[in-house]
Amino acid sequence: MELLHVKIPSWSDLQYWLPEAVLCVTFLLGLLGDIMSRGRRPVVAFAISVVGLLAAGALAIADINAVAPAGGRAIMGDLMVVDGMAIFFRLLFIFAGLATVLFAWTSEEIMGRRRENKGEFFVLTTLMTVAMMVMAEARDMLMLYLSMEGVGLTSYVMAGYMRTSLRSTEASIKYVIFGSVSSAIMLYGLSLLYGMTGSLQFSGIRDVLLGGGAEPFGLLVAVVLILAGMSYKIAAVPFHFWCPDVYEGAPTPVAALFSVGPKAAGFALMIRFFYSTFAAGTNIAASDALIKTINWPLLVSVISAVTMTYGNLVALRQTNVKRMLAYSSIAHVGYLLMGFVLLSEMGLASILFYLLVYTLMNLGAFFFVVAVNNHLKSEQLEDYKGLGYRMPWAGVMMVVFLGSLTGVPPFAGFVGKLYLFMAVMDRQWFWLVIIAGLNSVISLYYYFRVAKVMWLSRPDEGHDSPLRLTWLQYTVLACLAVPTLALGLYFGAFKDLADAGIRTMAGG
Repeated sequence: MELLHVKIPSWSDLQYWLPEAVLCVTFLLGLLGDIMSRGRRPVVAFAISVVGLLAAGALAIADINAVAPAGGRAIMGDLMVVDGMAIFFRLLFIFAGLATVLFAWTSEEIMGRRRENKGEFFVLTTLMTVAMMVMAEARDMLMLYLSMEGVGLTSYVMAGYMRTSLRSTEASIKYVIFGSVSSAIMLYGLSLLYGMTGSLQFSGIRDVLLGGGAEPFGLLVAVVLILAGMSYKIAAVPFHFWCPDVYEGAPTPVAALFSVGPKAAGFALMIRFFYSTFAAGTNIAASDALIKTINWPLLVSVISAVTMTYGNLVALRQTNVKRMLAYSSIAHVGYLLMGFVLLSEMGLASILFYLLVYTLMNLGAFFFVVAVNNHLKSEQLEDYKGLGYRMPWAGVMMVVFLGSLTGVPPFAGFVGKLYLFMAVMDRQWFWLVIIAGLNSVISLYYYFRVAKVMWLSRPDEGHDSPLRLTWLQYTVLACLAVPTLALGLYFGAFKDLADAGIRTMAGG
Protein backbone atom coordinates (compact mmCIF):
# COMPACT_ATOMS: atom_id res chain seq x y z
CA MET A 1 0.00 0.00 0.00
CA GLU A 2 1.34 3.40 -0.95
CA LEU A 3 0.07 6.84 -0.06
CA LEU A 4 1.83 9.91 -1.46
CA HIS A 5 4.79 7.69 -2.43
CA VAL A 6 5.21 6.54 1.17
CA LYS A 7 5.02 2.79 1.71
CA ILE A 8 3.14 1.66 4.80
CA PRO A 9 5.00 -0.98 6.89
CA SER A 10 3.45 -4.43 6.95
CA TRP A 11 3.17 -6.79 9.92
CA SER A 12 4.88 -9.42 7.78
CA ASP A 13 8.06 -7.33 7.96
CA LEU A 14 8.49 -8.36 11.59
CA GLN A 15 9.58 -11.86 10.58
CA TYR A 16 12.76 -10.29 9.15
CA TRP A 17 13.20 -8.02 12.17
CA LEU A 18 12.86 -10.52 15.00
CA PRO A 19 16.26 -9.92 16.72
CA GLU A 20 15.53 -6.21 17.02
CA ALA A 21 11.95 -6.87 18.16
CA VAL A 22 13.20 -9.26 20.85
CA LEU A 23 15.65 -6.64 22.13
CA CYS A 24 12.93 -3.98 22.20
CA VAL A 25 10.78 -6.29 24.35
CA THR A 26 13.86 -7.08 26.47
CA PHE A 27 14.41 -3.37 27.09
CA LEU A 28 10.80 -2.87 28.24
CA LEU A 29 10.76 -5.99 30.42
CA GLY A 30 14.12 -5.12 31.95
CA LEU A 31 12.95 -1.59 32.74
CA LEU A 32 9.72 -2.87 34.29
CA GLY A 33 11.60 -5.52 36.26
CA ASP A 34 13.98 -2.94 37.66
CA ILE A 35 11.10 -0.62 38.61
CA MET A 36 9.14 -3.40 40.30
CA SER A 37 12.20 -4.43 42.32
CA ARG A 38 12.73 -0.73 43.15
CA GLY A 39 16.29 -0.93 41.89
CA ARG A 40 17.34 -3.06 44.87
CA ARG A 41 17.79 -6.25 42.86
CA PRO A 42 19.79 -5.37 39.71
CA VAL A 43 20.06 -9.10 39.02
CA VAL A 44 16.53 -8.93 37.58
CA ALA A 45 17.46 -6.42 34.85
CA PHE A 46 20.80 -8.18 34.36
CA ALA A 47 19.22 -11.60 33.84
CA ILE A 48 16.53 -10.25 31.49
CA SER A 49 19.17 -8.42 29.42
CA VAL A 50 21.41 -11.49 29.14
CA VAL A 51 18.52 -13.76 28.12
CA GLY A 52 17.25 -11.21 25.60
CA LEU A 53 20.67 -10.72 24.01
CA LEU A 54 21.23 -14.48 23.77
CA ALA A 55 17.81 -14.96 22.17
CA ALA A 56 18.42 -12.14 19.69
CA GLY A 57 21.82 -13.62 18.84
CA ALA A 58 20.27 -17.03 18.17
CA LEU A 59 17.67 -15.47 15.86
CA ALA A 60 20.34 -13.48 14.04
CA ILE A 61 22.39 -16.64 13.45
CA ALA A 62 19.27 -18.39 12.13
CA ASP A 63 18.81 -15.55 9.62
CA ILE A 64 22.27 -15.95 8.05
CA ASN A 65 21.02 -18.32 5.34
CA ALA A 66 17.40 -17.16 5.36
CA VAL A 67 17.72 -13.72 3.76
CA ALA A 68 16.30 -13.71 0.24
CA PRO A 69 16.55 -12.51 -2.41
CA ALA A 70 20.34 -12.14 -2.80
CA GLY A 71 20.21 -8.40 -2.39
CA GLY A 72 18.32 -8.57 0.89
CA ARG A 73 14.79 -7.51 1.74
CA ALA A 74 13.51 -3.99 2.28
CA ILE A 75 11.25 -3.73 5.33
CA MET A 76 9.36 -1.15 7.38
CA GLY A 77 8.11 0.79 4.39
CA ASP A 78 11.50 0.59 2.64
CA LEU A 79 13.11 2.52 5.49
CA MET A 80 15.40 -0.40 6.35
CA VAL A 81 16.92 -3.40 4.62
CA VAL A 82 17.94 -6.80 5.97
CA ASP A 83 20.81 -8.24 3.94
CA GLY A 84 24.15 -9.93 4.50
CA MET A 85 25.82 -6.79 5.81
CA ALA A 86 22.96 -6.08 8.23
CA ILE A 87 23.21 -9.63 9.62
CA PHE A 88 27.00 -9.31 9.98
CA PHE A 89 26.61 -6.18 12.08
CA ARG A 90 23.67 -7.65 14.00
CA LEU A 91 25.92 -10.41 15.28
CA LEU A 92 28.76 -7.98 15.98
CA PHE A 93 26.61 -5.60 18.04
CA ILE A 94 24.86 -8.37 19.97
CA PHE A 95 28.22 -9.91 20.85
CA ALA A 96 29.62 -6.54 21.98
CA GLY A 97 26.49 -5.79 24.02
CA LEU A 98 26.47 -9.21 25.68
CA ALA A 99 30.17 -9.04 26.55
CA THR A 100 29.68 -5.56 28.04
CA VAL A 101 26.69 -6.63 30.13
CA LEU A 102 28.53 -9.67 31.51
CA PHE A 103 31.72 -7.82 32.37
CA ALA A 104 29.88 -4.81 33.78
CA TRP A 105 28.29 -7.16 36.33
CA THR A 106 31.80 -7.58 37.81
CA SER A 107 32.77 -3.89 37.62
CA GLU A 108 33.00 -1.78 40.76
CA GLU A 109 32.24 1.32 38.68
CA ILE A 110 28.83 -0.12 37.78
CA MET A 111 28.00 -2.44 40.68
CA GLY A 112 29.81 -0.69 43.55
CA ARG A 113 27.97 -0.21 46.84
CA ARG A 114 27.59 3.52 46.33
CA ARG A 115 26.13 3.18 42.86
CA GLU A 116 22.46 3.89 42.27
CA ASN A 117 20.07 2.53 39.64
CA LYS A 118 22.39 -0.34 38.77
CA GLY A 119 19.77 -2.22 36.78
CA GLU A 120 19.28 0.69 34.40
CA PHE A 121 22.77 0.20 32.99
CA PHE A 122 21.91 -3.21 31.57
CA VAL A 123 18.65 -2.12 29.93
CA LEU A 124 20.38 0.93 28.45
CA THR A 125 23.02 -1.35 26.94
CA THR A 126 20.22 -3.38 25.34
CA LEU A 127 18.60 -0.23 23.98
CA MET A 128 21.89 0.97 22.49
CA THR A 129 22.36 -2.43 20.85
CA VAL A 130 19.00 -2.10 19.09
CA ALA A 131 19.79 1.43 17.91
CA MET A 132 23.16 0.35 16.51
CA MET A 133 21.51 -2.53 14.64
CA VAL A 134 19.02 -0.11 13.07
CA MET A 135 21.92 2.15 12.00
CA ALA A 136 23.36 -0.76 10.02
CA GLU A 137 19.99 -1.41 8.34
CA ALA A 138 18.96 2.15 7.39
CA ARG A 139 18.44 2.82 3.68
CA ASP A 140 16.57 6.10 4.02
CA MET A 141 17.84 9.47 5.28
CA LEU A 142 15.00 9.70 7.79
CA MET A 143 15.96 6.39 9.42
CA LEU A 144 19.63 7.33 9.13
CA TYR A 145 19.12 10.38 11.30
CA LEU A 146 16.71 8.76 13.78
CA SER A 147 18.99 5.78 14.37
CA MET A 148 22.04 7.99 14.93
CA GLU A 149 20.10 10.06 17.45
CA GLY A 150 18.92 6.89 19.17
CA VAL A 151 22.51 5.79 19.70
CA GLY A 152 23.55 9.32 20.67
CA LEU A 153 20.88 9.93 23.31
CA THR A 154 21.56 6.57 24.95
CA SER A 155 25.29 7.26 24.89
CA TYR A 156 24.89 10.59 26.68
CA VAL A 157 23.08 8.92 29.57
CA MET A 158 25.57 6.04 29.82
CA ALA A 159 28.59 8.37 29.75
CA GLY A 160 27.25 10.17 32.82
CA TYR A 161 26.12 7.01 34.59
CA MET A 162 28.28 7.72 37.67
CA ARG A 163 26.30 10.86 38.44
CA THR A 164 28.13 11.52 41.72
CA SER A 165 31.46 11.67 39.87
CA LEU A 166 32.47 15.06 38.51
CA ARG A 167 34.62 13.39 35.87
CA SER A 168 31.69 11.33 34.60
CA THR A 169 29.36 14.34 34.61
CA GLU A 170 31.89 16.37 32.66
CA ALA A 171 32.23 13.56 30.11
CA SER A 172 28.48 13.45 29.59
CA ILE A 173 28.17 17.23 29.16
CA LYS A 174 31.01 17.32 26.62
CA TYR A 175 29.46 14.42 24.75
CA VAL A 176 26.08 16.19 24.60
CA ILE A 177 27.59 19.45 23.32
CA PHE A 178 29.73 17.85 20.63
CA GLY A 179 26.92 15.48 19.67
CA SER A 180 24.37 18.28 19.31
CA VAL A 181 26.64 20.39 17.11
CA SER A 182 27.67 17.51 14.86
CA SER A 183 24.06 16.34 14.58
CA ALA A 184 22.97 19.81 13.44
CA ILE A 185 25.79 19.92 10.87
CA MET A 186 24.84 16.53 9.44
CA LEU A 187 21.14 17.37 9.41
CA TYR A 188 21.86 20.49 7.38
CA GLY A 189 23.84 18.41 4.89
CA LEU A 190 20.99 15.89 4.63
CA SER A 191 18.49 18.69 4.02
CA LEU A 192 20.67 20.10 1.22
CA LEU A 193 20.92 16.67 -0.39
CA TYR A 194 17.16 16.19 -0.15
CA GLY A 195 16.60 19.63 -1.67
CA MET A 196 18.83 18.77 -4.63
CA THR A 197 17.45 15.29 -5.28
CA GLY A 198 13.90 15.31 -3.89
CA SER A 199 14.37 11.84 -2.45
CA LEU A 200 15.03 10.36 0.99
CA GLN A 201 15.85 6.87 -0.31
CA PHE A 202 19.54 6.16 -0.96
CA SER A 203 18.73 4.53 -4.30
CA GLY A 204 16.53 7.46 -5.34
CA ILE A 205 19.31 9.92 -4.52
CA ARG A 206 21.72 7.92 -6.68
CA ASP A 207 19.33 7.91 -9.64
CA VAL A 208 19.04 11.71 -9.52
CA LEU A 209 22.81 12.16 -9.16
CA LEU A 210 23.51 9.87 -12.13
CA GLY A 211 21.07 11.91 -14.17
CA GLY A 212 23.03 15.08 -13.43
CA GLY A 213 20.30 16.50 -11.25
CA ALA A 214 22.63 18.04 -8.67
CA GLU A 215 25.02 20.97 -9.00
CA PRO A 216 28.62 19.75 -8.29
CA PHE A 217 29.54 22.44 -5.75
CA GLY A 218 26.29 22.04 -3.85
CA LEU A 219 26.79 18.28 -3.83
CA LEU A 220 30.31 18.74 -2.45
CA VAL A 221 29.03 20.96 0.38
CA ALA A 222 26.28 18.49 1.28
CA VAL A 223 28.66 15.50 1.27
CA VAL A 224 31.24 17.31 3.42
CA LEU A 225 28.58 18.26 5.98
CA ILE A 226 27.19 14.71 6.11
CA LEU A 227 30.69 13.25 6.35
CA ALA A 228 31.46 15.67 9.19
CA GLY A 229 28.47 14.40 11.19
CA MET A 230 29.38 10.77 10.61
CA SER A 231 33.05 11.46 11.37
CA TYR A 232 32.01 12.63 14.81
CA LYS A 233 30.33 9.28 15.44
CA ILE A 234 33.48 7.34 14.52
CA ALA A 235 35.83 9.94 16.14
CA ALA A 236 37.81 10.83 13.02
CA VAL A 237 40.07 13.91 13.08
CA PRO A 238 39.12 16.79 13.35
CA PHE A 239 35.87 15.62 14.99
CA HIS A 240 37.60 13.58 17.68
CA PHE A 241 37.89 16.05 20.55
CA TRP A 242 35.13 14.44 22.60
CA CYS A 243 36.64 10.96 22.47
CA PRO A 244 39.55 10.99 25.02
CA ASP A 245 37.68 13.01 27.65
CA VAL A 246 34.48 10.97 27.35
CA TYR A 247 36.34 7.65 27.48
CA GLU A 248 38.35 8.74 30.51
CA GLY A 249 35.35 10.10 32.41
CA ALA A 250 32.80 7.41 31.57
CA PRO A 251 32.76 4.08 33.46
CA THR A 252 35.31 1.78 31.83
CA PRO A 253 32.70 -0.80 30.65
CA VAL A 254 30.87 2.09 28.96
CA ALA A 255 34.12 3.31 27.37
CA ALA A 256 34.73 -0.25 26.13
CA LEU A 257 31.31 -0.34 24.45
CA PHE A 258 31.76 3.18 23.03
CA SER A 259 35.13 2.22 21.55
CA VAL A 260 33.63 -0.52 19.36
CA GLY A 261 29.81 -0.28 19.16
CA PRO A 262 28.98 3.26 17.96
CA LYS A 263 32.15 3.28 15.86
CA ALA A 264 31.19 0.07 14.06
CA ALA A 265 27.62 1.37 13.66
CA GLY A 266 28.98 4.62 12.20
CA PHE A 267 31.05 2.70 9.67
CA ALA A 268 28.09 0.49 8.79
CA LEU A 269 25.98 3.59 8.11
CA MET A 270 28.76 5.24 6.11
CA ILE A 271 29.26 2.12 4.00
CA ARG A 272 25.58 1.78 3.15
CA PHE A 273 24.98 5.49 2.55
CA PHE A 274 28.02 6.44 0.50
CA TYR A 275 28.31 3.16 -1.39
CA SER A 276 24.60 3.12 -2.26
CA THR A 277 24.56 6.75 -3.42
CA PHE A 278 27.93 6.99 -5.17
CA ALA A 279 29.39 3.60 -6.06
CA ALA A 280 26.62 0.98 -6.36
CA GLY A 281 25.27 -0.35 -9.63
CA THR A 282 26.63 -2.12 -12.68
CA ASN A 283 27.71 1.04 -14.52
CA ILE A 284 31.30 1.33 -13.24
CA ALA A 285 32.13 4.30 -15.46
CA ALA A 286 29.17 6.29 -14.14
CA SER A 287 30.10 5.45 -10.56
CA ASP A 288 33.71 6.57 -11.08
CA ALA A 289 32.53 9.83 -12.59
CA LEU A 290 30.18 10.41 -9.67
CA ILE A 291 32.93 9.75 -7.13
CA LYS A 292 35.31 12.10 -8.92
CA THR A 293 32.67 14.84 -8.93
CA ILE A 294 33.47 15.49 -5.27
CA ASN A 295 37.08 14.14 -5.38
CA TRP A 296 36.12 11.51 -2.83
CA PRO A 297 39.46 9.59 -2.87
CA LEU A 298 41.55 12.65 -1.96
CA LEU A 299 39.09 13.78 0.71
CA VAL A 300 38.95 10.44 2.52
CA SER A 301 42.64 9.60 2.13
CA VAL A 302 43.68 12.88 3.78
CA ILE A 303 41.26 12.31 6.67
CA SER A 304 42.56 8.75 7.03
CA ALA A 305 46.24 9.74 7.09
CA VAL A 306 45.74 12.63 9.51
CA THR A 307 43.52 10.56 11.84
CA MET A 308 45.90 7.61 12.20
CA THR A 309 48.95 9.87 12.58
CA TYR A 310 47.38 12.15 15.17
CA GLY A 311 45.96 9.25 17.20
CA ASN A 312 49.26 7.39 17.38
CA LEU A 313 51.45 10.41 18.10
CA VAL A 314 49.27 11.66 20.95
CA ALA A 315 48.92 8.14 22.39
CA LEU A 316 52.71 8.06 22.76
CA ARG A 317 52.57 10.65 25.55
CA GLN A 318 49.75 9.17 27.59
CA THR A 319 50.39 7.80 31.07
CA ASN A 320 46.74 6.88 31.70
CA VAL A 321 46.04 3.49 30.11
CA LYS A 322 42.36 4.21 29.42
CA ARG A 323 43.20 7.53 27.78
CA MET A 324 45.94 5.83 25.75
CA LEU A 325 43.41 3.30 24.48
CA ALA A 326 41.09 6.18 23.59
CA TYR A 327 43.71 7.79 21.36
CA SER A 328 44.65 4.43 19.89
CA SER A 329 40.99 3.92 18.94
CA ILE A 330 41.22 7.18 16.98
CA ALA A 331 44.26 5.78 15.17
CA HIS A 332 42.35 2.62 14.26
CA VAL A 333 39.61 4.76 12.74
CA GLY A 334 42.32 6.10 10.42
CA TYR A 335 43.23 2.57 9.37
CA LEU A 336 39.58 1.70 8.76
CA LEU A 337 39.06 4.78 6.59
CA MET A 338 41.68 3.41 4.19
CA GLY A 339 39.05 0.96 2.97
CA PHE A 340 36.82 3.91 2.05
CA VAL A 341 39.23 5.58 -0.33
CA LEU A 342 37.65 4.34 -3.56
CA LEU A 343 34.45 2.73 -2.22
CA SER A 344 35.45 -0.59 -3.77
CA GLU A 345 33.89 -3.88 -2.68
CA MET A 346 37.30 -5.22 -1.67
CA GLY A 347 37.99 -2.19 0.50
CA LEU A 348 34.57 -2.25 2.18
CA ALA A 349 34.80 -5.99 2.88
CA SER A 350 38.19 -5.44 4.53
CA ILE A 351 36.54 -2.82 6.78
CA LEU A 352 33.96 -5.36 7.94
CA PHE A 353 36.59 -7.96 8.74
CA TYR A 354 38.77 -5.44 10.57
CA LEU A 355 35.79 -4.26 12.61
CA LEU A 356 35.24 -7.85 13.75
CA VAL A 357 38.88 -8.16 14.80
CA TYR A 358 38.91 -4.70 16.36
CA THR A 359 35.84 -5.50 18.46
CA LEU A 360 37.52 -8.56 19.97
CA MET A 361 40.89 -7.00 20.76
CA ASN A 362 39.71 -3.58 21.89
CA LEU A 363 36.97 -4.93 24.16
CA GLY A 364 39.56 -7.27 25.67
CA ALA A 365 42.03 -4.46 26.37
CA PHE A 366 39.37 -2.27 27.99
CA PHE A 367 37.98 -5.15 30.06
CA PHE A 368 41.46 -5.84 31.39
CA VAL A 369 41.55 -2.20 32.55
CA VAL A 370 38.18 -2.80 34.27
CA ALA A 371 39.54 -5.83 36.13
CA VAL A 372 42.66 -3.94 37.25
CA ASN A 373 40.64 -0.90 38.30
CA ASN A 374 38.50 -3.09 40.56
CA HIS A 375 41.59 -3.87 42.65
CA LEU A 376 43.93 -0.88 42.26
CA LYS A 377 41.37 1.91 41.74
CA SER A 378 43.84 3.32 39.22
CA GLU A 379 44.31 3.53 35.46
CA GLN A 380 47.84 4.99 35.61
CA LEU A 381 50.53 3.05 33.77
CA GLU A 382 52.99 3.26 36.68
CA ASP A 383 50.55 1.28 38.84
CA TYR A 384 50.66 -1.61 36.36
CA LYS A 385 54.15 -2.63 37.54
CA GLY A 386 54.44 -6.40 37.82
CA LEU A 387 50.78 -7.06 37.04
CA GLY A 388 51.87 -9.95 34.86
CA TYR A 389 53.11 -11.73 37.99
CA ARG A 390 50.15 -10.74 40.16
CA MET A 391 47.51 -11.89 37.63
CA PRO A 392 49.43 -14.08 35.12
CA TRP A 393 46.57 -15.49 33.02
CA ALA A 394 44.95 -12.10 32.57
CA GLY A 395 48.38 -10.60 31.86
CA VAL A 396 48.99 -13.11 29.07
CA MET A 397 45.62 -12.32 27.51
CA MET A 398 46.38 -8.59 27.70
CA VAL A 399 49.59 -9.20 25.72
CA VAL A 400 47.48 -10.99 23.09
CA PHE A 401 45.18 -7.96 22.85
CA LEU A 402 48.09 -5.50 22.68
CA GLY A 403 49.89 -7.54 20.02
CA SER A 404 46.74 -7.70 17.92
CA LEU A 405 46.11 -3.96 18.29
CA THR A 406 49.66 -3.35 17.07
CA GLY A 407 49.14 -5.64 14.09
CA VAL A 408 51.96 -8.13 14.55
CA PRO A 409 51.63 -11.79 13.55
CA PRO A 410 50.26 -14.27 14.48
CA PHE A 411 47.42 -12.23 15.95
CA ALA A 412 44.17 -11.32 14.19
CA GLY A 413 45.07 -7.62 13.98
CA PHE A 414 47.84 -8.49 11.53
CA VAL A 415 45.42 -10.20 9.14
CA GLY A 416 42.95 -7.33 9.45
CA LYS A 417 45.56 -4.71 8.58
CA LEU A 418 46.91 -6.91 5.78
CA TYR A 419 43.51 -6.98 4.07
CA LEU A 420 43.13 -3.20 4.45
CA PHE A 421 46.59 -2.58 3.02
CA MET A 422 45.96 -4.96 0.11
CA ALA A 423 42.68 -3.22 -0.76
CA VAL A 424 44.43 0.16 -0.94
CA MET A 425 47.46 -1.18 -2.83
CA ASP A 426 45.10 -2.79 -5.32
CA ARG A 427 44.15 0.75 -6.37
CA GLN A 428 47.82 1.91 -6.21
CA TRP A 429 47.52 4.30 -3.29
CA PHE A 430 51.00 3.38 -2.10
CA TRP A 431 51.69 6.57 -0.16
CA LEU A 432 48.73 5.91 2.12
CA VAL A 433 49.95 2.35 2.81
CA ILE A 434 53.42 3.68 3.67
CA ILE A 435 51.93 6.16 6.16
CA ALA A 436 49.82 3.40 7.71
CA GLY A 437 52.86 1.13 7.99
CA LEU A 438 54.90 3.83 9.73
CA ASN A 439 52.00 4.46 12.12
CA SER A 440 51.86 0.77 12.98
CA VAL A 441 55.54 0.94 13.93
CA ILE A 442 54.82 3.95 16.16
CA SER A 443 51.97 2.12 17.88
CA LEU A 444 54.32 -0.75 18.68
CA TYR A 445 56.06 1.49 21.23
CA TYR A 446 53.11 2.57 23.35
CA TYR A 447 51.25 -0.74 23.21
CA PHE A 448 54.24 -2.79 24.30
CA ARG A 449 55.23 -0.20 26.85
CA VAL A 450 52.21 -1.49 28.76
CA ALA A 451 53.42 -5.09 28.33
CA LYS A 452 56.93 -4.05 29.43
CA VAL A 453 55.67 -2.45 32.63
CA MET A 454 53.52 -5.49 33.38
CA TRP A 455 56.13 -8.18 32.76
CA LEU A 456 59.60 -6.59 32.91
CA SER A 457 59.06 -4.49 36.04
CA ARG A 458 58.73 -5.91 39.51
CA PRO A 459 55.84 -4.70 41.69
CA ASP A 460 56.69 -2.32 44.50
CA GLU A 461 57.39 -3.84 47.88
CA GLY A 462 54.17 -4.37 49.77
CA HIS A 463 52.15 -4.33 46.53
CA ASP A 464 53.07 -7.75 45.20
CA SER A 465 50.15 -9.85 46.45
CA PRO A 466 48.21 -11.82 43.80
CA LEU A 467 45.12 -10.19 42.32
CA ARG A 468 42.21 -12.55 41.85
CA LEU A 469 39.67 -12.19 39.07
CA THR A 470 36.22 -13.73 39.14
CA TRP A 471 35.36 -16.73 37.00
CA LEU A 472 33.06 -14.52 34.90
CA GLN A 473 35.89 -12.08 34.18
CA TYR A 474 38.21 -14.90 33.13
CA THR A 475 35.48 -16.40 30.95
CA VAL A 476 34.72 -13.16 29.08
CA LEU A 477 38.42 -12.34 28.62
CA ALA A 478 39.08 -15.85 27.29
CA CYS A 479 36.12 -15.58 24.89
CA LEU A 480 37.83 -12.48 23.48
CA ALA A 481 41.47 -13.61 23.61
CA VAL A 482 41.03 -17.04 22.01
CA PRO A 483 39.32 -15.70 18.83
CA THR A 484 41.86 -12.85 18.68
CA LEU A 485 44.58 -15.46 18.44
CA ALA A 486 42.61 -17.98 16.36
CA LEU A 487 41.53 -15.46 13.70
CA GLY A 488 45.20 -14.73 13.04
CA LEU A 489 45.56 -18.35 11.87
CA TYR A 490 42.09 -19.44 10.69
CA PHE A 491 40.34 -16.44 9.24
CA GLY A 492 38.94 -17.69 5.94
CA ALA A 493 35.35 -18.33 7.01
CA PHE A 494 34.93 -14.94 8.68
CA LYS A 495 36.54 -13.12 5.76
CA ASP A 496 34.11 -14.92 3.44
CA LEU A 497 31.23 -13.75 5.66
CA ALA A 498 32.43 -10.15 5.35
CA ASP A 499 32.79 -10.50 1.58
CA ALA A 500 29.30 -12.00 1.30
CA GLY A 501 27.87 -9.15 3.35
CA ILE A 502 29.21 -6.54 0.94
CA ARG A 503 28.18 -8.60 -2.12
CA THR A 504 24.56 -8.89 -0.97
CA MET A 505 24.46 -5.16 -0.26
CA ALA A 506 25.88 -4.45 -3.72
CA GLY A 507 23.41 -6.87 -5.28
CA GLY A 508 20.54 -4.98 -3.65
